[in-house]
Amino acid sequence: MTITLSATLAANEDIERRRRAGERVLNLAFGEAGLPVHPALRDKLAAASERNGYGPVAGTSALRSAAAGYWTRRGLATDPELVVCGPGSKSLLYGLLLAIGGDVVLPMPSWVSYAAQADLVGSRPILVPAPPGEGGAPDPDLVAAQVRMARAAGRTVRSVLVTLPDNPSGRLATPATISRLVQVARELDLMIISDEIYRDLMHDPALPYTSPADLAPERTIVTTGLSKSLALGGWRIGVARLPEGGHTLLSRLLAVASEIWSAPAAPVQEAAAYAFGEPGELLERIVSSRRLHSLVAGAVYDRFVEVGAQVSPPQGGFYLYPDLSHLRRGGAAEITKLLLEEHGIGVLPGHAFGDDPAAARVRVAVSLLYGETTEERLTALTSPDPLRLPWIAANLDYLSTGLKGLSLVHHDAARERRPARIPAPCHG
Repeated sequence: MTITLSATLAANEDIERRRRAGERVLNLAFGEAGLPVHPALRDKLAAASERNGYGPVAGTSALRSAAAGYWTRRGLATDPELVVCGPGSKSLLYGLLLAIGGDVVLPMPSWVSYAAQADLVGSRPILVPAPPGEGGAPDPDLVAAQVRMARAAGRTVRSVLVTLPDNPSGRLATPATISRLVQVARELDLMIISDEIYRDLMHDPALPYTSPADLAPERTIVTTGLSKSLALGGWRIGVARLPEGGHTLLSRLLAVASEIWSAPAAPVQEAAAYAFGEPGELLERIVSSRRLHSLVAGAVYDRFVEVGAQVSPPQGGFYLYPDLSHLRRGGAAEITKLLLEEHGIGVLPGHAFGDDPAAARVRVAVSLLYGETTEERLTALTSPDPLRLPWIAANLDYLSTGLKGLSLVHHDAARERRPARIPAPCHG
């Protein structure tokens, strides 16, 4: 098995190397929330810094109870005994794939680590496209057909994974799609893993949101964390809500966790318990963050539309998934290389997310456009019109210039390829 560095991390390191070498690169490749830590969370972490014991594998009772309350307030009554904490939801997802076993169905495209983790645990991922205009959930009818075909060939398929809302597309699967997927999962006895780490960053909180756990609590695992909503990616903390009656799965997951991460970092658990309790000051920060993500993602969307890209408007998080195939400049790898090397714009190619390498789709993350310093980012959070802040406006102008430059080269090349027009003979 060949194991390579995560595409997102590799791209971010490459961009940082270029920046240190003096190149100007607009980093639209890395899905970091791009915002400062709230002071209240810093205080909680500092106050717990002397806690250096391992603690329970599943996490402290305070954090598990706080996470249970978080889900209960969203209509998912949760037993704290069926909550498991880990060093990021990414680790929990890996542990779950090991604990469940068998092959997993993934949306296509989907976050880069899902298929990579499946490979690491010896699972063969089955990639199934999302319904047109949606993201994060595979088309239920195609899931049914693919799973039956795989099982007929002797494969063991045990789970299907969804992301609500989605990375890379920024789109949300509709309630109808989730309902039909749940029906298929019941018919085929599939576990559902629902990665809902972007749930609190829905741009329009009134948009209908259905978790598979709303409809199938007996077979749905929900994961989330604080890396996106509260920009705590570097703190590495996540939580998983196991299905009703999921005590056997709990034992397996804790066995995996005990051998990989032992227990989440104790001081971080203290801060996370406070965060999942959702005090007013943190709820206000999330509202401000959601607004900023929405405004900047909308502005970036406008700039891709302006150059003729096919792209759905983002609905959550800080991602877009534009299709630049109208430029006829090759597949995603070629487009990504041109944007970086000729126009100083870093994005990720769609094939990193399991997409067709021949397609010219790229994943764009807008969350590092908010500023280079803590002061700039805080100003962006509180500004009545962050798009007019000089540094954000400059980043958007730089993006527009690069995209128009890419389009201009395409149009010039297209003109050169046209046969010369022969003047009509003169009969005068």
